[in-house]
Amino acid sequence: MTQSAPPPSDGNPFAQQPATGAPGTPQPATGAPAAPQPVDGNPYAQQPGAALPPPPAPFAPAPAPAPARGNVALGVVVAVVVALVTAGVYGGIVGATDYEIGYAAVGVGFLIGFAAGKVGGSNPALPVVSALLSLGAVYLGQLIGIAIIGSDELDVSAASLFTEHFNWLTDGWSETADAMTFLFLAIGAFAAFSGAKKAAL
Repeated sequence: MTQSAPPPSDGNPFAQQPATGAPGTPQPATGAPAAPQPVDGNPYAQQPGAALPPPPAPFAPAPAPAPARGNVALGVVVAVVVALVTAGVYGGIVGATDYEIGYAAVGVGFLIGFAAGKVGGSNPALPVVSALLSLGAVYLGQLIGIAIIGSDELDVSAASLFTEHFNWLTDGWSETADAMTFLFLAIGAFAAFSGAKKAAL
């Protein structure tokens, strides 16, 4: 004998009857869709029809490498420019004071070495090149100083002495050179060597 469903209370025989579940099973609230239940008992399993999680973000790009230091050729070029500039300054000091100043020779050498090491890096040739450039810069500065002093005595321009009578300047340097002259050359070279080492650290 079959038992028929109770007629709907509003008289509509086609109205949807509420589903009866097992005793003790909570029923979803009216109007809210029922959440699909996992079939294997795993509440974290992917449900059919659910949206896939977004793909993981790509790895962040590696930071750009720091600009490389160690351009030896550029370091030498910069050192040559600094040597020419400091030679002119040193020569102006010698010509204005009529004295060779040791601190000025140290400054010439250190600036040359520091510039070479800062731009060229830690190449072992740069301190040696810097020391040689410092010797040339201090020597050139002394010649410029002699040209300035001689221009006042001979009533000619220092540039004229330098370009037209350069042999006079070298002869004058040889006659006036003493132990202090060579000491200043050595001090400048040592300062250049040290400056290049320190700047490359």
